[in-house]
Amino acid sequence: MIRCTFFMLSDPDEQLPREERQKAIDRADRRLSRRERESRLLVKRSEDYEVFDNVFDVPTLMIINDLRSDGVIQQVRGSLAAGKESKVYTATAPDGSLRILKIYLTVSAEFKKRMQYIAGDPRFSDIKRGSRSLIAAWARKEFKNMQAAYAAGVRVPAPIAVKKNVLVMEFVGDSEGNSAPPLVESEVTSSDYKQVIEQMTMLYQKARLVHADLSEYNIFKTDRGIMLFDFGSAVDIQHPNSKQFLVRDVMNVNRFFEKRGIEVLDTALAVEKIRGGNK
Repeated sequence: MIRCTFFMLSDPDEQLPREERQKAIDRADRRLSRRERESRLLVKRSEDYEVFDNVFDVPTLMIINDLRSDGVIQQVRGSLAAGKESKVYTATAPDGSLRILKIYLTVSAEFKKRMQYIAGDPRFSDIKRGSRSLIAAWARKEFKNMQAAYAAGVRVPAPIAVKKNVLVMEFVGDSEGNSAPPLVESEVTSSDYKQVIEQMTMLYQKARLVHADLSEYNIFKTDRGIMLFDFGSAVDIQHPNSKQFLVRDVMNVNRFFEKRGIEVLDTALAVEKIRGGNK
């Protein structure tokens, strides 16, 4: 009885002829070797690309370390805002002043929807189709748009640096790290509306840009007056859809101020005012 039980629990391969048993061992070795290789690759991929807080994968941490080595920032302080495409952090500069660190999410699928804002822009005709290349191009695009707007005198945060998917800019807020409030969180007046139209006009006529994603969420009320944020979607006025984007921006702005009881310009009139002689 005991012998029978032992026989049933023994390795079935032991019952095979020597040659067949060796083949079975070789097959098992190959399977084990393949699984070990796959496991190493999985671990490597996990180590290289695991995302912490949906932001800090290893390549992004390396970029932040480069920015520290270059003296652009000294330390990342904490999370300030989050969206589908990016997360925003406060950071300190070597002199102790605050800066904004905008980190585009390398795992975000939102950027595939953003090609309409890049296609047709000669500055980015050489971008590759890979997601990381697209995201790096988007960060570079926002930086260049901010540079153009800032140079033209439009009230925007001063752009400081860009590297791959990380954008560094001036912090706009108080000394304790509280950012200036967006319009959606502010009491607004007819003067604020007038300033928004003025900033859009300067953006169009002097920087030759249309914001293309303007709303009460990315217009801020600061001690310096109305300030425009989030320039990733901004396009050159020669972009084939620039007028369509401008009309949409004006409609968004008008809708918000009208809800707050502020008298606004007719959309067509506002667009004509912003464009000036560029009909």
